[in-house]
Amino acid sequence: MSWFSSKNKPDVTGDDDLLQSYRQTGDLAVLGQLYEKYMPLVYGVCLKYLQDEEQSKDAVMQIFEELIVKATRHEVKQFRGWLYVLSRNFCLMQLRANKKTETLSLDGVMEFPFVLHPEVNDTEANVNQLEKCMQKLSPEQQQSIDLFYIKEKCYKDVAELTGYSLNEVKSYIQNGKRNLKICLENNRER
Repeated sequence: MSWFSSKNKPDVTGDDDLLQSYRQTGDLAVLGQLYEKYMPLVYGVCLKYLQDEEQSKDAVMQIFEELIVKATRHEVKQFRGWLYVLSRNFCLMQLRANKKTETLSLDGVMEFPFVLHPEVNDTEANVNQLEKCMQKLSPEQQQSIDLFYIKEKCYKDVAELTGYSLNEVKSYIQNGKRNLKICLENNRER
């Protein structure tokens, strides 16, 4: 079985039959036959997201393992589209789980030039500086920034958790982000 086989479009006419057969019998050979038609698609999705050939090959096998369970649990109307989404979600979860370093990025607009990772010598000093600057923010800004960036809540969730209006949350986050940037830049210049 080739990772790069370039068959024309897979024959989707038998997908439903193969899927039904697998659901009824639990025969992995049947599921394997169905999956094999789409392995180039799955590999392409994995390569797009993971950007590593070996990781992508491993992911193709891991997705098959997930498929063994999920194919019986989910209502699948169009196997190809469903498998694409399953593959994409798997890769996104891999990226999230395998983050070796986390760059503290605030809203994609302002990135701090340090990485939160214990192996980097200056990291502890950078994190301490960030914590000191966070303490200088108003309580509303601290809480909003913590929930939004650190705990990865959306604006609506932050508003619900804090009792602030949506506009207040956005303002606290924007102003807090600006104040953090100013504080960190001032401390870097010293």
